[in-house]
Amino acid sequence: MKYSPPAAAYARVKAYLKEGLGEGKWPPGTLMPSEAELVAQFGVSRMTVSRAVRELQSEGVVERVQGVGTFAAQPYRASSTLTIRDLHTEIAERGRRHHAEVVFVRQEEVTPQLAQRLGLQVGNAVFHSLIVHFEDGVPLLCEDRYVNPAAAPDYLSVDFTRTTPTEYLLSLAPLWEARYSIEAGRPTPMEAELLKVDGSEPCLIVLRRTYSQGAPVTWVRMVHPGTRYTIEGAFNR
Repeated sequence: MKYSPPAAAYARVKAYLKEGLGEGKWPPGTLMPSEAELVAQFGVSRMTVSRAVRELQSEGVVERVQGVGTFAAQPYRASSTLTIRDLHTEIAERGRRHHAEVVFVRQEEVTPQLAQRLGLQVGNAVFHSLIVHFEDGVPLLCEDRYVNPAAAPDYLSVDFTRTTPTEYLLSLAPLWEARYSIEAGRPTPMEAELLKVDGSEPCLIVLRRTYSQGAPVTWVRMVHPGTRYTIEGAFNR
């Protein structure tokens, strides 16, 4: 089978690994190329390689062992998962244009309510960002996010018009445990204004807390206009 590289850098790495797995280049349980080897082979950043491997892990075709490496998954170990992916990736795969407008990124104090949500101490510092994501100029997501400074000390200096918070945080702490809920509800007045929708319009609201090695990373409220967005999943056995 002839390998034809996709356009996106991370997709080239992902396609190479997936094709090799499909052809039996790395049998189940075999140690696959390290991230450093893939960085050198493709001439891309470690973040790009990590993203490709994460997506393969979410599809159940590879397993990552911290401090050891990435292995071809045993077929019986693959499982069904619901993956909430980076919005930029979803939009790009549809052949559409993504851009983000940053309302603010700032440091605040942890409130009692946030302390319960994120597991931080009241009065401690927390990073807070409010960002609106667009697809072909149409607002698709209002992302209200709090971040543990210990997990991402440089968060306030990141240019989130060039990368998304999800992609940036995963590059720092790739091994996540996530707890989330998905519900239908109305946007807050600010969210309605930012999304350019009526305040009574039903929205898809995702609330998510994530942890890395037991430490809190982020709590985020993601609001999508119900008429503009759907969540899709897949089952693999």
